[in-house]
Amino acid sequence: MQTPPSTPLGQSVKIRRMITGLWQMADQERDGRALDLDAAAESLARYARAGFDTFDMADHYGSAECVAGMVHKAMRDAGETPPTILTKWCPPPGPMDAGTVRAGVERALDRLGLDCIDVMQFHWWRYEDQSYIDALTHLADLRAEGLIREIGLTNFDAAHLRMLVTHGVPIASNQVCFSMLDRRARQEMAEVAQAHGVAILAFGSMAGGFLSARNLGAPEPTEISDWSRMKYKRFIDTAGGWERLQSLLTVLDGVARRHDVSLSNIVTAWTLAQPGVSACIIGTRLTERDHSADNLRALSVTLTTDDLAEIEQVLSTLTPIPGDCGDEYRKPPFLTASGDLSHHLDALPPPFPVVTRNGRAHADSGSIWEEKAGFSRAVRSGSRILVSGTTATAPDGSAICPGDAGGQATFAFDKVKAAILSLGGREEDVVRTRIYLRHAQDWEAVSAAHARAFGTARPANTLIGGVDLIGEYLLEVEAEAEIAPS
Repeated sequence: MQTPPSTPLGQSVKIRRMITGLWQMADQERDGRALDLDAAAESLARYARAGFDTFDMADHYGSAECVAGMVHKAMRDAGETPPTILTKWCPPPGPMDAGTVRAGVERALDRLGLDCIDVMQFHWWRYEDQSYIDALTHLADLRAEGLIREIGLTNFDAAHLRMLVTHGVPIASNQVCFSMLDRRARQEMAEVAQAHGVAILAFGSMAGGFLSARNLGAPEPTEISDWSRMKYKRFIDTAGGWERLQSLLTVLDGVARRHDVSLSNIVTAWTLAQPGVSACIIGTRLTERDHSADNLRALSVTLTTDDLAEIEQVLSTLTPIPGDCGDEYRKPPFLTASGDLSHHLDALPPPFPVVTRNGRAHADSGSIWEEKAGFSRAVRSGSRILVSGTTATAPDGSAICPGDAGGQATFAFDKVKAAILSLGGREEDVVRTRIYLRHAQDWEAVSAAHARAFGTARPANTLIGGVDLIGEYLLEVEAEAEIAPS
């Protein structure tokens, strides 16, 4: 029987190149709707027995972990090879002590009924809250303890993925949106992933089913009821709209007819051929539809040079999705099922505690040097925010990414933004930055990180090389922000 091929993920896990995604269970159970979990488990078991035995889920995908656990147990009890389990932990920003992280993992283990999770994937809402370094450090400890086999990320951008792996965090995968409509991951993300042996797991490759023959020639929908299609309709609109989608589908239909397969098969074959992509996640609505038989036909497709050139030509007519992978959860345009997430992000607690001294607001990051040397990470006086010289110091006091100026810059700039955010400012309020480099030759990597961090604000900037910095730090940065009157 033909089955999707397997590929290694990290040091100890193998996954199928076509992963069964269970996000839609959250939609099926939305607004208190009941889903027959036994029937869902039977449906999912059929996928596993057909070779689609790598399951992707999360702590917030409704009953997905419970149903996957039911299938895992039933197959174990029957003497069959159980499915490979990929789940996600998506905690709110805040302190990530060892007990908090262990509780998150144990909650998933309980729902799954397992002693060990194959891949625990970690999502973080806001890079300015750098407690995610603590969380990943504790996840690495739990990996060593045997509660998880591999650590994955979900929706991290290329700069932060690179920073984490160069810092020594054992990251095996990064799950990101990747489709013909959204090709961000084949830019810097693909380069970083391939350079460091990190698997890219592509979700959204079918764009919620919009990249299928049933939408060719169809009128643009005016009402959409399910979360998946709500989300990917936003991607379509951002990429140029319904007419451009129709042009893409027309080309894909022609390629599919030449290969005598479905249009969806061409989408899957194209996705799996992209640099750095180890697997694509194909969502299913358990008990409603089963496309596994058709999905297998994608394995017989080898796209020719002419096919690829024709596809690339029509892709070039689409408007690129802005930013990097995962930006849709952190900044406009918010291309999520629920749309604008600014209310959610604004409700998150400030990264640093703030106190008032002498009529001014002071933010402290917790560095031992703030108290020893008698300074604040940042001070707000009226509409001005002044940020002290900041280095890439981890929450435990160690240097982030020793020897890597680009990684240190990414972390230090996030810390500067955290101080400004804690005092009521935003990135766009930054009017001045000063950067001091130990080695002048690091200017290019650090400047690229500065552009990512402050490119929207375009502040005045000074960069000085050849500075005798203290410790393992390759750069130090300070900043000023001016909050405009509302």
